[in-house]
Order: sequence, then structure tokens, then C-alpha cells
Amino acid sequence: MVAHREETTLSEDGVITLRDLPFRRGDAVEVIVLPSPSSSTTRPRYPLRGTPVTLTAPTEPVADADWETGE
Repeated sequence: MVAHREETTLSEDGVITLRDLPFRRGDAVEVIVLPSPSSSTTRPRYPLRGTPVTLTAPTEPVADADWETGE
């Protein structure tokens, strides 16, 4: 299967027009519509990167009974 990528913008009435495709009349094709990665709806991949983290008593156990010594 040979894939052909075409980028276009949706018109106001929601119609997409593709011209000059490298296929012949009568060829069966599959159309998959994906939003462009440069779209404003793209979220950051790591949204918490760079955010300071504060640990409150990180070495304090929840309860002394939760710790086993293996004895």
C-alpha cells in the first residue's frame, strides 16, 4: 500500500477538498482524518516538567508498625 499525505484546512462549512491526488479515477482509497500536530489543541507531553516539588516529611513512616526488620 502506498500512502499519500496531504495537509489542508477545513472550510467553514466543514468540507475538505483534495485536488491533484496521485490516484486514478475509480481507484479505491481509504481516507483517515487526523488533527494536525501543530494544532492549538495539542497538550504538552510532560505538563509537570519544571514544576517544583515539595516533600513533606518524606522519611517519616506512616506508622512504626508498618516497618518490618526481618528478625
